Amino acid sequence: MSTTTDIVQDLCEHPLLVSPDTDGCAVSTSPATGETLGAVRLQSKAEYEAAVQAAQRVQKHWRMFPAPKRGELVRRMGNAFREQEEPLGRLVTMEMGKILPEGIGEVVECIDIADFAVGLSRQLYGLTMPSERPLHRMYEQWHPLGTVGIITAFNFPVAVWAWNAMLSAVCGNAQIWKPSLATPLTAIAMTNIARRVMQEQDLFTPAEGDPADLFGLVIGTDDEVGETMIADRRLPLISATGSCRMGRHVGTQVAKRLGRSLLELGGNNAIIVTESADVDLVVRGTLFGAVGTAGQRCTTTRRLICHEQVVDAVTAGLVKAYGQVPIGDPLESSTLVGPLIDQRSVDTMRAAIEAAVDQGCEVLCGGVDGIDQFAGEPGHFVTPTIIKVPAGQVPPITREETFAPVLYVFTYSSFDEAVELQNDVDQGLSSAVFTDSVRMAERFLSHGGSDCGIANVNIGTSGAEIGGAFGGEKDTGGGRESGSDAWKAYMRRQTCTINWGDDLPLAQGIEFG
Repeated sequence: MSTTTDIVQDLCEHPLLVSPDTDGCAVSTSPATGETLGAVRLQSKAEYEAAVQAAQRVQKHWRMFPAPKRGELVRRMGNAFREQEEPLGRLVTMEMGKILPEGIGEVVECIDIADFAVGLSRQLYGLTMPSERPLHRMYEQWHPLGTVGIITAFNFPVAVWAWNAMLSAVCGNAQIWKPSLATPLTAIAMTNIARRVMQEQDLFTPAEGDPADLFGLVIGTDDEVGETMIADRRLPLISATGSCRMGRHVGTQVAKRLGRSLLELGGNNAIIVTESADVDLVVRGTLFGAVGTAGQRCTTTRRLICHEQVVDAVTAGLVKAYGQVPIGDPLESSTLVGPLIDQRSVDTMRAAIEAAVDQGCEVLCGGVDGIDQFAGEPGHFVTPTIIKVPAGQVPPITREETFAPVLYVFTYSSFDEAVELQNDVDQGLSSAVFTDSVRMAERFLSHGGSDCGIANVNIGTSGAEIGGAFGGEKDTGGGRESGSDAWKAYMRRQTCTINWGDDLPLAQGIEFG
């Protein structure tokens, strides 16, 4: 089995890697052990400028390269990721802290989206529309945008970049990636593989520029690189994943220059449990949704809205299940919950629990004591926590997204009340209902039901598949990534009209001259 040192040396060779004691670097630290995995020199505005210029230089030729051939190179890229599936997954686990099956699963998601993009490269369809003018043909076509900026968060350091980069690449764009400073080694490893594929291939040989520069990486601070990127008119699209606060800033700055932003922001996701629900299914679905990735998914289940007839049975089942969840080293096969990313996240979870208690809620398991039990140990471990909300109340803390394994349990009596409670938050990402009633399921999915971008029946809020467009409404940002027609975000639409007659009729029957 490869050691930490072996994996970093094999996957992360890069000029930016420096000695950990060097000033001006991002130090990659295991959130499970506190071990320093490596340090990466932070890049400057000048280096960002060089990366953009290099990307633009080669993108001019990439956009003219046939889309199916672009797909062939993305197919090779997916195969290269497939060859490194296990070590890449281990690197994600070491650097981010999610358990190994989730780390490997994230790499599988990257491979899957590459496969999806290969098929997409032959399906960048436009519509043909009938013209009201005789002897005219009207249709639409899609063109590459140019160079796309991608800003990613720590919690999915592989998949979110791949959602954007693989689709954007087959659409004919170059990409500049600014990853989280908490996971720079994973970003280097992924970029190394993508660039190596482009350097070793012989299909795309542009007249100028290096094909590898289609996949640019700039590791820098928000002030030095992030602000420069979002203000850069040469990047027609900024795809940004992070907090709602961050998204508001990115969206505002990009809008000032009339650019496009694709925002994937926070989620305060809820599961509604009706009186006819299968309680065992609810417990299993909620357990992964609320506890998986230590609550550090934007789709994590944060609120459980239970009918008064089943709330006691559901909470009893969850408390029992939570008590059996192994917490510890995410590389161990028995572990189900790894650490939070850093101490600030631990402190935020503690503050949320204390606020909930102050606002009249009851801790059913975990709580502050579940945080204190790990005091003095290496790593940022916490105990997943369930908090029961007094009937008829909505404490302010429950409207906030705490990026940690904290689950608030509400009680309701009517289904309309449950839907209103679910929708009455600023975010609108993922939602679910557990029910054996077809009527309630359809009501949940109707125009008057869930207001979220994702709505599930009898599965949890977490674990979306790549085939569907991923994203949410309201403060979640409105962006859509991954499947369905999300590819259109990376292209510009052009409506074309061709007159093949010998007259010049005007639209709407207008006579002129």
